[in-house]
Amino acid sequence: MAQQAEADKNTNAGTGGVRPHTGRRRNEAARRAILDAALRLLGEGDGAPVTVETIARAAGVGKQTLYRWWPSKGAVLLEALAERAQQTVSAPDHGDLRSDLQVVVAATFAGAQQPPVGPALRTLAREAARDPQLAELMREFTERRRAALREVLERGRERGQLEPGRDLDLMVDQIYGVFWYRFLLGHAPLDDATATALADSLLR
Repeated sequence: MAQQAEADKNTNAGTGGVRPHTGRRRNEAARRAILDAALRLLGEGDGAPVTVETIARAAGVGKQTLYRWWPSKGAVLLEALAERAQQTVSAPDHGDLRSDLQVVVAATFAGAQQPPVGPALRTLAREAARDPQLAELMREFTERRRAALREVLERGRERGQLEPGRDLDLMVDQIYGVFWYRFLLGHAPLDDATATALADSLLR
């Protein structure tokens, strides 16, 4: 024990006997800046490639910071989108499937249209057509959102508010089919009234 104490003392020499602070709060601020910069660049790029270099420069950090926390540019973009979606779209449980479904669909519609998520999603969908890495990113992102919506439907079925034989994956497809069709083409609104009508049509 005495030897270990002496070793610790020697290790901390030159630092006043106190280990250097890890910078946890500063690191969280940097992580937040990186994710925000990634979304902003994706939405404002107008076709320009979003790279690790451009994200790092926009966030005011070094490239090594990104590579220390994420294995690739795609991983940064995925976390940025997923985290923002989690903030705006939860899986509510108020005991009533109809109201829960309306809430999650309306939140999905609203959250996807707010900057910088809306422009970022449109750019990502466009670029995914010619970039396999971004295509995989889109699949991962949409699968997470599908899982959250399916959770709401599963709870409703467990409570007996949905027929046991209903195809939950098909219901999820119908909801996101309406979302992506209107989101990408912009021919009709994605508003609360649409969310209510869609939820009612699925549960009727």
